[in-house]
Amino acid sequence: MVTSVLQFGSLNDVRDYVNETFCNFYQLRNGAFEMTERLLLRSGKPCGIHYCLHGPRAVKFTAIWETERNRILFYDSTGERFLKTQVVEAPDLERMAA
Repeated sequence: MVTSVLQFGSLNDVRDYVNETFCNFYQLRNGAFEMTERLLLRSGKPCGIHYCLHGPRAVKFTAIWETERNRILFYDSTGERFLKTQVVEAPDLERMAA
């Protein structure tokens, strides 16, 4: 499994990175497939974001940005993790969700 280290200035930067990573890894055209996201909560407070790229033939690729360890975990359509990105600087999710 590959690990990379990045920093992001905004939630849009994180979203774009997740989308581009899936598109590059699976050789998909960027922007051709819908990507959804859902805020994850723990005890009522934001703790991450679940991203899902709805690919061709109803295939779904997922990524979780979990803020406790500040990393993004990428999963293929079978649920196997194929990439981990350590985030060294990220937007404050709690402040953005308010």
